[in-house]
Formats: sequence, structure tokens, C-alpha cells
Amino acid sequence: MQANGSDKRLKIAGSALLGVFACCTEAAVLVPFETSAGAMRALERHLGFEPVKTTVAGSSVIGSLVCGNSSGFILTPHASDEDLANLSAFGRAARLPGKISAAGNVILANDTAAMVHPGLSDRACEAVSKTLGVEVRRGTIGGLKTVGMTSAVTNRGILVHPRLAETELAELEDLFGLPVDVGTVNFGSPLVGSGILANSRGYVAGDETTGPELGRIEDALGFMG
Repeated sequence: MQANGSDKRLKIAGSALLGVFACCTEAAVLVPFETSAGAMRALERHLGFEPVKTTVAGSSVIGSLVCGNSSGFILTPHASDEDLANLSAFGRAARLPGKISAAGNVILANDTAAMVHPGLSDRACEAVSKTLGVEVRRGTIGGLKTVGMTSAVTNRGILVHPRLAETELAELEDLFGLPVDVGTVNFGSPLVGSGILANSRGYVAGDETTGPELGRIEDALGFMG
């Protein structure tokens, strides 16, 4: 699965913000319709699945509006019945209850756990837990509530915002039971989740990501050696 670094750097819909426009789990890769053929090939090669082109709530910013794992997807409250039907092919699919609509921005999840925006209601947390089949806790990362954009998590490791506090580190390690490291993407952006798509098979990063940043990603997510 290893390849040269440049092969793992790409754009989706003309943007290096891969985590904003696409969503990756252990079971599926969702991308907007404007994803190029070259990006489609790279995503399949490194993440292990042929990407599915779609929209959510009529929008291309799929990664901001959806969070998923092997059990299913939790979507923006604005998702249509058609959106739910389409994603039910990959497991459970449900809308996130409440006023906070950018599910992908505010939920950080793998197959065993999820950290969520501290403002999510009990009802919303229950929906995340039931849909994704995980333990859910509220928290911040780097002092930020948009935990889904601050970090990237797989079933092997977590790469997070460089301003992670010691208390936040302890909470992440306890919740996920995985090694946690800090890093950046796209030439210094601390919003790691906005620039990476990853699962246990591999990863891709935004095309502005540097060689040292790729090395940190590979180390944190368990792809070294």
C-alpha cells in the first residue's frame, strides 16, 4: 500500500481540504461529484474502496456534513430522505438531532468511540452512539469544539491539533485506547481533520502537505515500517 509521498497528496473538488469535501471509513469513501478521475484512482488505491460520488443535503462539503464508521453514518439534520436511503447501503444512517448541523465537523469517531462537540444535546449524543455503535463523550481538542476538523482518527491511531492540552490528551487516550500524536497538514494547518482522509488501510492528504507532515501522519496513524 505504500507509495511515494506525492502520490498520496491530492485535491478533491479543487481543494486541499480533503476532510471538508469527503468522508472515509473502514467501509466506504464518499466524495463529491466534481472529484477528478485521478483523485478517484488515488483514493481507491490508498483507502481500499472505489469512492462513491454523492451529495448530502444538496451540498458537496460531504466531510463537514457527515461522520461515519463501519456501522453507518450520522448526517446533518438537513439531510434528505434520499440521502439516508443512499447511505443505508453502508449500515445505519440517521440525522443528527438539534441545531448543530455540521456533523462531520463536530464528531470524531472510529469503530469503537466518538468524541463530540460539548454543546451536543443528550439526544444528539444518543443518536451518535446508537447509529455508530460507539461510546460517546463530549470534549474539546486544542480548546476547539469542532473536534471532527481538529483531528483524524482510525482504528490504529489519532493525529490531532498541535495545541492539544494534557487533559485533552488523557481524555482521548482513555476514550479511544489508541496512541495520540500531534501534527499539521497542508503546510502548517493545525486543523488536521480538514486535510486528511484515512482508515486502517491507508491515507491521503491535501496536496499542500509537506514531506515532514506526511511522515508525522504515517507515524501517528500506524503506517511506518
